[in-house]
Amino acid sequence: MAFDQTTRNRLQRFVGDARALLADEFTRQLQATYGMNPTTGDVADIKTLSGLTPHQQETAQLLRDTFTHYLASNESGKDKERKLAALDRIVREQAFTVLNRIAALRMSEARGSLTESLANGYESKGFQLFHRIAGTSLGETGDAYRHYLFSIFDEFTLDLSVLFDRFSAQGRLFPSSPVLLELLALVNDEEVAPLWNEDETIGWIYQYFNSVAERKKMRDASQAPRNSRELAVRNQFFTPRYVVEFLTDNTLGRIWYEMTQGQTGLVDSCEYLVRRPNEVFLSKGETAPEQIEQEGLSQEELLQQTVYIEHRALKDPRDIKMLDPACGSMHFGLYCFDLFEKIYTEAWDLESSQGKDAFVREGNKAALTEAFQDKAEFLTHVPRLIIENNIHGVDIDPRAAQVAGLSLWQRAHNSWQQADIKPQFRPKILKSNIVCAEPMPGEKELLQEFTSQLKPTVLGQLVEVIFEKMELAGEAGTLLKIEKEIADAIAGAKAVWQQQNQALSQFPDLAKVAKQRGEIEFDVSDIDDEGFWLQAEQKILHALTEYASSASAQKQLFAADAAKGFAFIELCRNRFDVVLMNPPFGEFSKNWKTQSKKEYPNSYNDILAAFVDRGIDLQHRKGRLGAITSRTCFYLTSFKKWRENVALGAAKPELMADLGNGVMDAAMVEAAAYVLEKQ
Repeated sequence: MAFDQTTRNRLQRFVGDARALLADEFTRQLQATYGMNPTTGDVADIKTLSGLTPHQQETAQLLRDTFTHYLASNESGKDKERKLAALDRIVREQAFTVLNRIAALRMSEARGSLTESLANGYESKGFQLFHRIAGTSLGETGDAYRHYLFSIFDEFTLDLSVLFDRFSAQGRLFPSSPVLLELLALVNDEEVAPLWNEDETIGWIYQYFNSVAERKKMRDASQAPRNSRELAVRNQFFTPRYVVEFLTDNTLGRIWYEMTQGQTGLVDSCEYLVRRPNEVFLSKGETAPEQIEQEGLSQEELLQQTVYIEHRALKDPRDIKMLDPACGSMHFGLYCFDLFEKIYTEAWDLESSQGKDAFVREGNKAALTEAFQDKAEFLTHVPRLIIENNIHGVDIDPRAAQVAGLSLWQRAHNSWQQADIKPQFRPKILKSNIVCAEPMPGEKELLQEFTSQLKPTVLGQLVEVIFEKMELAGEAGTLLKIEKEIADAIAGAKAVWQQQNQALSQFPDLAKVAKQRGEIEFDVSDIDDEGFWLQAEQKILHALTEYASSASAQKQLFAADAAKGFAFIELCRNRFDVVLMNPPFGEFSKNWKTQSKKEYPNSYNDILAAFVDRGIDLQHRKGRLGAITSRTCFYLTSFKKWRENVALGAAKPELMADLGNGVMDAAMVEAAAYVLEKQ
């Protein structure tokens, strides 16, 4: 089904109604049950709450720890404003999580990967079977249905805990039975029901969760975004499918086309892949013959000229990395998934016919034909391999990370469903590469407590530097060059470690005591800064896990947010073959504006320019960047340095489509879609 304007309008109404319903419900629950008032900012002492079940008491404490955690992360503004913002965030996140869970189940149900559970409410086949087995042991029908949905959440948590973990701070509340029935009525409305079978639906839900009125209010209050949430909300514009395909076909598709020297099925399946009629692929080490420039040729004559394509090594598909640095709901990633499936299949066939040495591989990974018993087993693992190795995304909005993870998870299970692979035989996805760029947690006393426990001491000092450098991650996102910001700190920590070890080596007794205290646990004498970082990071993450394992909910939130920060750092230390984006545009946030001039001297005039600059920076040589942005960057005087030093300096333009107005839903911008190749 095409997501035309009529379709989007009815989905927008559904999302608005569902959000209002859930927000009212969770505001009521916070006030009536948990003593937290989102309208006044007041939070009652937990000791004054009476009549709570043990589960509700636990939830009340978790909500307060979350409230405190959010206050620590937002130190600007008056005390009451900060409290209201923290409680509003709790309500918003709970509503968004529940809506996404229900949407995910409804989509799984529509695709046949989940027994009918929502489409007919209490009469759904799955629940009827569950209810017959459970009898009256779980209470009235509404209570039993809630337990049924919880059991599904718990099962789905094994693959997608970021969304379905019922014990997470962002998804602890659940609507009462009457409100749940109202929500199901909205979900199953005849105008909305056909959309649950479409991959794009969850992305449009993300887009429409924040209303046009909210965006207008933010813009009226301040020309520049005042914080990371405003920056995220003001720049949520869903990329049309044809633009996604045009940019992806000519970045990821084109790279594989050149790696295989045109011998790929993508030629037929990539509708927008641009090729010249007379392309000649050069061998490794071969240079193109000198070509004489001819003036006055017609466009047809120019197209017929011979074009020499520089040799591009054939990479193992697991090493072809794609990044969307402002990923939203991961619309680019969904189409990349389609192409990667074809690429993996062709790679197996090429390796089988030409041998494993035909491919260049990173690290010591086994060849595809060695890692899997046969092609059938290999194809079963392809969806997992794509999510674990190929598709990377970053966003400053935690909700986007949740939706992006859900989108790819749904896409993987869609492939398994089409291949008739039963759920019990589907490989477990061990990790994804979708991360949220946000500051490290703000509780300074918890940071001090955590770093004081780290051994050796230099690791604690390194963590403190990282926390400081990550302060603006929520507003800068991938524009924060965190891998360069902490490079000196890593080198310094390694040097201190070596000096300490050298000093202790002269005093064996002291060295023995230091080892017992955990001050000497790994040798860094013969490793580079990269190797030191990998070992240091592993020790820090292990310490965070231990710190959270027997701690309060607030410490668990601290550890979880810190781990997310390290995941962001790890992603920024990668380099990519493909970068695809629909970046924010306009002014930087107020807090990041000054820093942007230092970090992006050629691009600080507009966020879109800086994102393209950074995207090229994050690429391998000959990497391809595809972007849809305002077309003004190609002719306004304020973008002159960007054009000279970035688009025509660090990269070269390969393609451009001048699209005009009305491309990105409600965005009032004249757009252009273009592809740049890194030099």
